[in-house]
Amino acid sequence: MTSLYTLVAFHAHPDDEALFTGGTLARCSAEGHRVVVVTATAGERGLAATGGAGLGATRLAELDAAAAALGVARVVALGYGDSGMDTAAPPPPGSLCAAPLAQVADRLAAVLAEEQADALTVYDPNGGYGHRDHVRVHQAGVVAAAQAGTRLVLEATVARESIQRAVRLMNLLGVRPGGMRSGDFAGAYRPRAEITHEIDVRRWVPAKRRALAAHASQASGGTDVRTVGLLSRLPGPLARTVLGREWYVEHGRSPSRHLENDLFASLR
Repeated sequence: MTSLYTLVAFHAHPDDEALFTGGTLARCSAEGHRVVVVTATAGERGLAATGGAGLGATRLAELDAAAAALGVARVVALGYGDSGMDTAAPPPPGSLCAAPLAQVADRLAAVLAEEQADALTVYDPNGGYGHRDHVRVHQAGVVAAAQAGTRLVLEATVARESIQRAVRLMNLLGVRPGGMRSGDFAGAYRPRAEITHEIDVRRWVPAKRRALAAHASQASGGTDVRTVGLLSRLPGPLARTVLGREWYVEHGRSPSRHLENDLFASLR
């Protein structure tokens, strides 16, 4: 018999779960594993065409819809404020980055212990593209897993070379997803040589696209093409190519030439 596990995915804002781990969560759920999503903030400082005081509540409702599309069994909101992208400004009171790291870790560790989690996903140390809330998720997640005795910690990331090629092509076509140029990713995410898991999620791309589409507030706003909107509207064959792989670095594991397609390989 194949062992079944409990996976907790820790994310900074609603929509991150779909962007970084949506296919993995859908695949794990379909394979019978229990999947739990923990969001640190409501993402109320995110760009949106129709913002305002209610954006956080809107985004949490979108998260619930996205989680349902992915087969997530439980969603936990820790209730911290969105710290915002401006690292030159002090994090707002009550925000994730204003809270003591130990406090955030304790609260996540309580969820891990309650769920008897076997595995936890966080972000890589760069926080992917550098958002300070993403960096804090990585930091707190590693501490929480150690406290709770969660055996497997996986850093959700993107193969740096792949995203640079994709963004370079879009830039040549005059598209700047999220306002980014290919050069902006020189120190972002992780190089392919450091990645330990490449998860094939092509069968679950439709579920991932439904989850992305659920985050409608993040499909527009600002002056540049929004990543959520762009990915959710990709034609079917192209979506399967672009969204059909998700990457992880297993915390504490040395990379090898063989990339795991089984998220729980180290537990078996």
